[in-house]
Amino acid sequence: MDKASFTGIVAGLALIVISILLGGDLMSFFNAPGLMIVVGGTLAAILINFQFEDVKAAFKAAALVFKSQKLDPNELIATMVELCTVSRRQGLVALSKMQIEDRFLKKACGLISDGAKEDVIRDALNIEIESMKQRHAIQQDVFVKMAAFAPAFGMIGTLIGLVQMLQNLSDPSSVGPSMAVALLTTFYGSFFAFMICTPIAGKLKSRTGSEVMNLEIMFEGAASIVQENNPMIVYEKLSSYIPLSSRRAMAETKR
Repeated sequence: MDKASFTGIVAGLALIVISILLGGDLMSFFNAPGLMIVVGGTLAAILINFQFEDVKAAFKAAALVFKSQKLDPNELIATMVELCTVSRRQGLVALSKMQIEDRFLKKACGLISDGAKEDVIRDALNIEIESMKQRHAIQQDVFVKMAAFAPAFGMIGTLIGLVQMLQNLSDPSSVGPSMAVALLTTFYGSFFAFMICTPIAGKLKSRTGSEVMNLEIMFEGAASIVQENNPMIVYEKLSSYIPLSSRRAMAETKR
């Protein structure tokens, strides 16, 4: 589990709930019509704005916010150094016999073992990286748009509540519920936008950056194997992607 995301969501919710309890009753901040306006309206607008499959993929990707990163760049560099060592000792064809789980790396090794030229390998892997960036950008944009729509629907709820209140000023008992809808929908819109949607979009963008870096390590590693076929050169090139404080020495990457 990603500790930063978990800590952030728990701390944010806890502080908001505690501040509400210190000033009154928590249930006074629950209003079903307001939630229907903000959440329902935002989801409806998102479905109009995006393809259904894109929305579905975005919500699946949101689960990654609370999961830890699978690939450590240092481990990835160690893998590329190992592949380089194998190809140097047994030939490039030996890469096709390696047990590799990552689909991108498996494709890279397949191209190398098939004797593809460097420019062909670069073009093929570049297309993969750019396609992944585009898919992830759409998923991030879903939550960016939700963060923009939610306050707008909160304002719509506020206007609805004010209209209902003005129409029933002669009935004092209706003023309270109408004002609740008017004020709480603004609260719901802001909470939904800035506590949920915007942080998710930001974390997905950060995850995309990390994933792109890992793909680029594999990309450059594959190109380096074709160019030099020297483990030390491969290590020196790929280690540049990692900050000095986090890098492992060449000896530590050997398995």
